[in-house]
Amino acid sequence: MGTVLRGSWGSGCWCMFPRLASAANQLGSRGRREAMTRLARRPRAPGLLAFDGEEAVGWIAIAPRKELKRVDASRATPRVDGVDVWVIPCITVSPSARGRGIAKAMIKAAVAYAKKHGAPAVEAYPRAGSARTKDDNAFFGTEPLFRAAGFKVIAGPTVARLPRVTMRKRCA
Repeated sequence: MGTVLRGSWGSGCWCMFPRLASAANQLGSRGRREAMTRLARRPRAPGLLAFDGEEAVGWIAIAPRKELKRVDASRATPRVDGVDVWVIPCITVSPSARGRGIAKAMIKAAVAYAKKHGAPAVEAYPRAGSARTKDDNAFFGTEPLFRAAGFKVIAGPTVARLPRVTMRKRCA
């Protein structure tokens, strides 16, 4: 339980960066945790957890794009069209649980969850082309991972410090 209280496997991340305006960085770990707690108390979850028995081993954020202020405003993740998509801004799996298909299963579960809540499609903005990555931006996921979960590239790659593609899966 200790690792859960520190955010994503002790990193202090509470997946608030994509949700808030620039003040997100100023909240600190405690403020981000409190903000996520408020979101988790709403009827619609801010994301999904994967468990191995009693232990949380994965997290995937999922929300309508309009709720993800930084994603919506970013030049690295521009809107492609007028579809009212939901977005997976991040996904993470505990180091001890990697390589077991948990990320792919979570992506599929997130799409099903979004569909249940009326989403016409789900988008993600993973790293372009990379099969695997171990850097600080691994939480975006990779193009092959999302492709394996049924997503298709619809735009990109972006010209940015970290090239990303826009991938989409229809819920209908």
